[in-house]
This record gives sequence, structure tokens and C-alpha cells, in this order.
Amino acid sequence: MYERKTRVNVECGLHLFMEVMNGKWKISLVWSIYNGIFRPSELQRKIPNASRRVLETQLNQLVNHGILTKKIYNVKPPKVEYGLTKLGKSLIPIIKSTAKWGEENREELEKAIA
Repeated sequence: MYERKTRVNVECGLHLFMEVMNGKWKISLVWSIYNGIFRPSELQRKIPNASRRVLETQLNQLVNHGILTKKIYNVKPPKVEYGLTKLGKSLIPIIKSTAKWGEENREELEKAIA
């Protein structure tokens, strides 16, 4: 099992946020679930550039950090659905604000990225 070499700086809120949300697809996963996409296969279709393994890992990390809930139905074939916790829902205004910033600065940012 992976063992962290450096401790997380828990005295800084920004470091805590980065520790929980660090991952290429985590914000997209939270946003997709907020918008009604709950099943792993639906999330995979919504985020096709991410491998299933990476999405599964990041979903599990979000569950472990208390951002998402995972409901497993006792049916065949197996059915799993994810949902936002209260803590997860508190991220939505931050994601909206970040998206707004990106849109407001689109022209300059696209030049810098290209």
C-alpha cells in the first residue's frame, strides 16, 4: 500500500483543499454528479479521456474524503450510484466561481495555453 513520504500541511486550508481535490478528473466528477450523472458508466461516457481505472480511483478517493457517497445495490448485474454529501455540495459554488473566472478570462487564457 502507498505510504506518503511528506505530511500534508493541515494548518493551511488551501493545502487541505488541494489534497482532497488533487486529481485531473475530480472536479469534473463532482460537477457531473451535481448535474445528475450518478453511475460509473455514465461518468465514463461524460469524461471519455479518462481511463475507467483512474475514474474509479478518484471516485473512491472522493468517497474516502467525504465528498461523495457510494450506494451499492444488491442486484445482478451490480449497480453502483454516487451522490454528493453535504461537504461535496459545498464545493459547487467554488466550482461555479472557478468556471466563471475561466469564461471571463477565456481570451487571455487561450492565448497563454496555445
